Amino acid sequence: MKKTLLFILSCLFLTSCAWFQEKPEIAVVLSAHFDNKLYNKFDTAIYKPIFKAKLEKRREEFLNPKVITAFYEKNEYLPLLVTKFYTNGSLDSLKNYIAQSSQDGFNPEIFGGMVLERQLQVLSANRFKDIGEVYSLVADLELSSAYALNKYTNFIQYGSINPRNFFNRYYIQVKRPDSAKMDSVLNTNDLLSVLRNAQQTSTSYLGLKKGLAHYRDSLKKEDAPEIKTIKMNLERMRWQLPMQTEERVVVNIPDFTLTWFSKEDTLVHMKVCVGGKREAGYVEKMKIYLKSGKLDDKPKNHETPQLFSIFNSIQVNPIWNIPVSIAKSEIYWMALKDPFYLSNNNIKVYYKGKLVADPDTIQWNRYPREKLPFQFKQGSGEGNALGKFKFIFDNSSSIYLHDTNNKYGFKLANRAISHGCVRIEAPLKFAELMVRDKYQYDKLRMEVDLPPVDTTKNEIFRKKLAKKTDTLNAFQLKPAWFATRKNIAVVIAYYTAWADHGVVQFRPDVYDYDPVLWEAIKRYM
Repeated sequence: MKKTLLFILSCLFLTSCAWFQEKPEIAVVLSAHFDNKLYNKFDTAIYKPIFKAKLEKRREEFLNPKVITAFYEKNEYLPLLVTKFYTNGSLDSLKNYIAQSSQDGFNPEIFGGMVLERQLQVLSANRFKDIGEVYSLVADLELSSAYALNKYTNFIQYGSINPRNFFNRYYIQVKRPDSAKMDSVLNTNDLLSVLRNAQQTSTSYLGLKKGLAHYRDSLKKEDAPEIKTIKMNLERMRWQLPMQTEERVVVNIPDFTLTWFSKEDTLVHMKVCVGGKREAGYVEKMKIYLKSGKLDDKPKNHETPQLFSIFNSIQVNPIWNIPVSIAKSEIYWMALKDPFYLSNNNIKVYYKGKLVADPDTIQWNRYPREKLPFQFKQGSGEGNALGKFKFIFDNSSSIYLHDTNNKYGFKLANRAISHGCVRIEAPLKFAELMVRDKYQYDKLRMEVDLPPVDTTKNEIFRKKLAKKTDTLNAFQLKPAWFATRKNIAVVIAYYTAWADHGVVQFRPDVYDYDPVLWEAIKRYM
C-alpha cells in the first residue's frame, strides 16, 4: 500500500513540474530573444489545434494547398518558419523583398505584404498578456510566412501564369514550380539564399525593370499604356525556357527580327517575315465553319507559334512539301485557272504516294477541294518558295526558318505575311554560322553555285558548274543536307517591349496577344 501511494505521489509531482518537460524550440528561441519567461509556457499540445484550425481556414489561399498541408503534417504542425527565421531577421528580409516586388511590376499585396508586416510588428512589440495571445499570433505569422514565401518565389522566378493555359499557339514547355520545388523552399535552412536565387538576373530583364522605374517617374500614372506594356513583357521574360544553351537564335515576332546570341554577345541581327495575323472575327467564323464543314467558311490563321527547339540540319536547295491547307486554299485554285501553273512552277503532283506523270491534264473541276486526293511538292530551284536554304529543328507544327524567292517582303514595315514559317533576310550568313567548319561552308556554297572561300577548291567548283550546264545530259537539282553545330537553340518569342541600351523599345501588338495576357495577369499587378 505504501509503495502504491508513493508511486501515485511521484507521478503527480512529475506531471506538475513544468521544468521537467522538454521545452519546444519556439519557446526557447522566443524567450531568449525577448528575455521574457512568458514564452516558456508555450505548449505545443495547445498550439497545434489552433494552428490546424487556421490552416484549414486559409488552405485554399495557397498556390498548392496539398504541398503546404503535407509540409506541416510531416513537421507535426510546428511553427518552423517562425522558429528558424524570425530572430535572425530573415522574415524581415522576406517582408522587404515583397515590398520591392512592385519594381518587378507586381502589387506587393498579392503576397500578403502588409499582413506579414503587421504580424511581425505585433510579435516584435512583445506585449502579450498571456500565452494564449502568443499561440494565435505565431500561428497567423507562420501561415502568412509560408503563403508569402511560396507565392513570391514562384511568381518572381517562374511568372504568375503558365502561358500554355492562355495561348493556343504557345508551344514552349516552360519550367513551372512543382511540388518538390515548393517543398524544398519551405524546408530551407537559408531563407536569404532562397530569396536571392529566385531573382531574375538576365541583362534583358534588369534593363526592362529599369525602364519600368523610368516610366513611372516620368508618367506618374500606373495605368499608362507604356507601363502596362512593360509589366506584360517582364512577365513574358519570367517564363523559363526548358533548357539553357550558350547560343540561341531568338525570333521576336512583333519586331520582325532575328537575333543570334552567343551568351550575351550578338553574332548577327536581321529582318524576318513571320506568319500573317489571323482573320478578323476568327472565333465566330470558326464556329460557323465547324458547323458547315465548308472550306469557304474556314477563316485564315497563319500566326507563327511561339516555340523552343534545337537546330539539327540545313537543307540546301530544299523541296517544299506543300501543306494540305495551302494546297486546298491556293494551289487548287491556281491549277483550276491555269492548267500549266503546276509545271511552270516546278510543282509535282502525287496520288496515293505515286507521282502523276502529266499533272497538266488533270481535270481539277472533277475534284472537290474539301476532299482533294492529291499531294503537292515543289522541286528544288530558283522558283522554290523556300529559296535555297531551309533550317530545320524538331517541332510539332512543321515550322522552320527558310530563305525565300520573294525578297520584296523584307522592305515592308509589317512583315507578318508568311503562312507561318519564318523567312530570313540573310540565309547565307545564317548558314555560315550554323555549319561546323569552313570545309562544310565551302561545300554548302558550291551547292548554290557560289565559289568556295578556299580557292584551292576552285577546280571542284568548275566541274560542278559544268555538270549543271551540260546540254547533252539533263541535270536534276536535288536537295543536299548539312549537319549543324550542336546545341544551337531557336526561340520564337513575342515581346512588345524590351530595353536596348537603356531605352525601352515598343512594338505594335501584331497578333493582339497583349489584351489576352493583361486580362490574365492584371489581378497580380
